[in-house]
Amino acid sequence: MLRTLLIMISRWRWARRVVSQWGIAKRMALRFVAGETLEEAIEVVRGINATGMSATLDFLGEDTSTEEEARNAAGTIREVVHQIEHSGVKSNISLKLTQLGLKFDEELCRENLISILQRAKDADMFVRIDMEDSPFLEATFSIFSEMRDNHGFENVGLVIQSYFYRSKEDTQRLLEKNTRIRLVKGAYKEPVEIAFPHKREVDEAFDEIGEVMIISSTGTNGWAASEDGKWPPITAIATHDEKRVAYAKDAAERAGLSKDRLEFQMLYGIRRNLQEELCREGYPVRVYVPFGEEWFPYYMRRLAERPANLWFFLSNLVKR
Repeated sequence: MLRTLLIMISRWRWARRVVSQWGIAKRMALRFVAGETLEEAIEVVRGINATGMSATLDFLGEDTSTEEEARNAAGTIREVVHQIEHSGVKSNISLKLTQLGLKFDEELCRENLISILQRAKDADMFVRIDMEDSPFLEATFSIFSEMRDNHGFENVGLVIQSYFYRSKEDTQRLLEKNTRIRLVKGAYKEPVEIAFPHKREVDEAFDEIGEVMIISSTGTNGWAASEDGKWPPITAIATHDEKRVAYAKDAAERAGLSKDRLEFQMLYGIRRNLQEELCREGYPVRVYVPFGEEWFPYYMRRLAERPANLWFFLSNLVKR
């Protein structure tokens, strides 16, 4: 119930406006967000790179509602590509299609995405499309396929959420085209008609799909993570759950998959010790680094994932 409420609140624009003005909220959000400016985010990535890990930069601001907002977001994302290219940091980018106008104008979204993918292609950089909640599932798959099949962009990949019943089939279909996939559990509240309601089932599906991805990455079908941090391998396992990490490592060993073809991805500000441990073991580790003024929805989803974070936030709010 609490998780559902927090995810609901994350979409309330009035709550975003109010809470974003609270200094305590902004300071606490910086645990998970690399600042409000691109310059701040680049410096955070430099620090991550210094520990041997790469990053994926995400300019926050999903769910735009006007053409101006969507075009401005696309312009900022192209600037992110430019700054990665010219700063020399080891990173690529992630984005959400609702940020580019998907919610109100699919053609505008396509136009914005093409401009970003072309700029990233010129920089030899990979772009990951984040998967959002179920109302946008089919449109996201459709636009992704259009970018690959009709426009020839090979520098774009996708996210699969293991809590959907359909995700294993979707994964197998994507792997037929050597799609680079980030596997996550899923951060939204979805109806039981389309998604597993229990954590155990989501975890089991995560392990099963991860193994399918790992097996697909063996032989001549996979690539190693690039040394410049711009390209991930086909298989990216995104979790902070040590049991899921252990299962993926065992599955890779059984399949004979080399470490450089299995990337672990984790969120900025969460389980830094586990990130560094995997890096020391020789696995590519990529940290998801969000930044921007529109940090409220992202922060609320982090609170929803771990109630202890919420109680810490509320206790500090009371002390103001």
